[in-house]
Amino acid sequence: MDKRDYYEVLGVGRDADEKVLKSAYRKLAMQFHPDRNPGDESAEIRFKEVSEAYDALKDPQKRAAYDRFGHAAFENGGFGGGGGGHPGDFASAFSDIFDEFFGMGANRRSGGRERGADLRYNLEVTLEEAYTGKTVEVEVPTSLTCDECSGSGAKPGTEPQTCRTCGGAGRVRAAQGFFTLERTCPSCQGRGQVISDPCSGCGGSGRKSQMRTLSVNIPAGIEDGTRIRLAGEGEAGLRGGPSGDLYIFLSLKPHEFFQRDGADLFCRVPVSMTTAALGGQIEVPTLEGVTTRVKVLEGTQTGKQFRLRGKGMPVLRSPQFGDMYIQVTVETPTNLTKKQRELLAEFESESSGETHPAAHGFFSKVKDFLDNLGG
Repeated sequence: MDKRDYYEVLGVGRDADEKVLKSAYRKLAMQFHPDRNPGDESAEIRFKEVSEAYDALKDPQKRAAYDRFGHAAFENGGFGGGGGGHPGDFASAFSDIFDEFFGMGANRRSGGRERGADLRYNLEVTLEEAYTGKTVEVEVPTSLTCDECSGSGAKPGTEPQTCRTCGGAGRVRAAQGFFTLERTCPSCQGRGQVISDPCSGCGGSGRKSQMRTLSVNIPAGIEDGTRIRLAGEGEAGLRGGPSGDLYIFLSLKPHEFFQRDGADLFCRVPVSMTTAALGGQIEVPTLEGVTTRVKVLEGTQTGKQFRLRGKGMPVLRSPQFGDMYIQVTVETPTNLTKKQRELLAEFESESSGETHPAAHGFFSKVKDFLDNLGG
């Protein structure tokens, strides 16, 4: 049987935010949980379906892949072999809700080892840097594994001891109504171990705070809002646990000349009245660092666009380039000399409706309108 659409399963729209998704999942998970429906196979199937949908949509990367490719995004090993169909996946998702809803739930720490937190770094780059690509060095405040205790948190020569309250499980159970709930062990905070003689270098945490310099590769064609993930470069894990990830969020500085739309660039260029009237050539800048000539036809009006193929931004991880669009703005002369005024006055006396067809047509229509109104 074909799988139902994940958004339909949760009863939310495709534009639902994280809060709406979590609320919908919480309601349905509580409704169809097997402990509330003993012996009801249909409820168990429904619970698994709801959990699978939420597990896929709560992750921004999985959700983006699902929105684009549907269930095919999780076939043939995509995203670890499934969009949430593995029992461990929906159990994890349900535990996440319980952690928030009840302030308890299954703690997945093992042997006192806890994964480090993910870190975020905001990096602003220029349009020129996004055009060529570059490698930049960033200094990130983070925590590293303590070298005195090798991350164990215990004083050198000693070892953490198994927690007597939970027997090393990191969790204690309590019956409450329909549920047998698990909560974090209050003695070891879910680590399963306690340290009686902590390391003096890190105070028992197994890590130290430090500034670290990292090299980040900015590929050509990067767009505003792009996120770069550096696996394992986040905060060190607690007591020897795995490190978190570092996420670099990129933003582009406004440019003096260009506005960007995807791979295309737009540039407004002021043109003198005489060049627009008589025609000529103008030179416009490009991100290649050189200027290029653009032919302005006789009688060019404000708003006229010229397209320069291949002069836009590079397409990310592609040999293709976008285009550049030059938009002409005809500039009215100011600060005229006496001679210039005389020449313009002479020009105006020689002008006719053919010289200024748009203005002539407009005021002719205005006259007809007023005549008809008066009649």
